[in-house]
Amino acid sequence: MLAAGLATSGIAGGGGDRDERDRGRGQDRAVAKNVILMVGDGLSIAAREATRLATVGKDGELAMDSLRYAGWTHTDSLDPDDAVTDSAAGATAFATGVLTYNGAVSVDVDGNPVKTLLEHAKDLRKATGLVSTAQVTDATPAAFGAHVPDRADQSEIARQFIQSSMPDVILGGGEDWWYPVGDPGAYPDDPADPRPEESRSTIGNLVELAEGVGYDYVSTPDELAATRSDRVLGLFANEEMFEQFPEGEGDEYAPVVPLTTMTTKALDILDDDRHGFFLMVEEEAIDEFAHNNNAARTIQAGQALDATVAVVREFAARHPGTLVLVVGDHETGGLAIENVDPADESGDPASTDPAVSRSLEDGPFPIANSDLEFVVDWTTGGHTGAATPLTADGPAAERLARVQDNTAVFDVVLEAMRGRR
Repeated sequence: MLAAGLATSGIAGGGGDRDERDRGRGQDRAVAKNVILMVGDGLSIAAREATRLATVGKDGELAMDSLRYAGWTHTDSLDPDDAVTDSAAGATAFATGVLTYNGAVSVDVDGNPVKTLLEHAKDLRKATGLVSTAQVTDATPAAFGAHVPDRADQSEIARQFIQSSMPDVILGGGEDWWYPVGDPGAYPDDPADPRPEESRSTIGNLVELAEGVGYDYVSTPDELAATRSDRVLGLFANEEMFEQFPEGEGDEYAPVVPLTTMTTKALDILDDDRHGFFLMVEEEAIDEFAHNNNAARTIQAGQALDATVAVVREFAARHPGTLVLVVGDHETGGLAIENVDPADESGDPASTDPAVSRSLEDGPFPIANSDLEFVVDWTTGGHTGAATPLTADGPAAERLARVQDNTAVFDVVLEAMRGRR
């Protein structure tokens, strides 16, 4: 798919994706009225392929693979100590076009704020939104709507969402960062949880602050479905919208509101803006389960992302001028797809070390529509420096069908929203 996408890029200029034209100054230029940037946190090409094999088999294609143009992105950060990026630096590259140190949220290496795609979209009078199965204040969504030197400062990120960048739609988890200690919010505190999960806002009740500036706050599926507001804050979990543990140790992927539902609602709200919109959608669970070397849940999260891509593609088909791109911010776990071979286990099945047992092969998993199976092996519980796949469709998407730095996502999206001459 990558090779095919690159091969088509040289003839893409007159393609059907560039139907929307701005002739206001007598010159044609492709304009992305709407941008939907979809991030699979930790999504590598191997994770995409494992998801494809398990879902549609060797002869099938995922929704994310059927987008017209394909390329890949280098994931290097500008961290002085680590060779491999984290999600904050990776998302900052997408959001601002600037490389920075690990842990930084849309500030440069000197700590100076750098303008984000969401903020540029607001300058263009577009509606904006952030959707994630992580905390809405986690690194990836934060990088589009806040500026802090340390990604851990999640209550300050929430405050900046509400008082500064003000996305029209904010949907995901992480209510603990919005409520002060002693106020559990809609989801009960659970101090016995291994993380633990307890309200911890350091700057007061940020949900009340949001309501005070016009957000309709929702915390259940029914409330989300019922709201007719054009400014919505929805928090549907204490922290992430899943339980990220190794297999059989409490792991669960069952968001109270599925990513498809949150994204559909966001599109319904944002589409009312005549100037168009910018929407960032993140599936965080791919990364978290890969950190736990949990292949079954990693694949399940990949399937949830792909189902959401299918929803977005249907929207884009009905709305010419919509740029859709799907990309991973980094690779997690060193995931490898292998044949089923009991003699090929690289770990030590007799070890009692949790880190060793967690990294043993997972599976076998059936390859859809066949009698074949595969296993997943792991090399790490952390990130790797592998490049990540990108697929895209819509105005200017052909410019992403190449080998590129992750900062190129920012460059192409901004020029597409502005209208590149």
